[in-house]
Amino acid sequence: MSVDDDSLQREQGTAFMPRFDSQGLVTAVAIDHRTGQLLMLAHMDAEAIARTRETGLAHFWSRSRKKQWMKGETSGHVLKVIEIRVDCDQDALELRVEPAGPACHTLATSCFYRRIAADGSLERIEV
Repeated sequence: MSVDDDSLQREQGTAFMPRFDSQGLVTAVAIDHRTGQLLMLAHMDAEAIARTRETGLAHFWSRSRKKQWMKGETSGHVLKVIEIRVDCDQDALELRVEPAGPACHTLATSCFYRRIAADGSLERIEV
């Protein structure tokens, strides 16, 4: 299969062919399936994708700790995966989830709980 055939299959075909970056990762966002709220952004390697599909709970690769982790493994705030969506060139995933508590380790509902104000500082927002 040529590069063009590979791209065509990845972008138009039915085969799941994730395009991992040089570290073996794809970006993944978790979205609350009921509200559509963006909860968190993380990264997944092939093993995290496989564990997520096997267990129905979101697993990720921690770039800072260099290891696998399941969201909520210590807090109990797991993300039950309802559906996994793939972007057009398969280098990003959208996990439609049912959260069992706050998604952020700070106990905020979403990791995106601040915005950049006009003066350049961060201000907390209700999400």
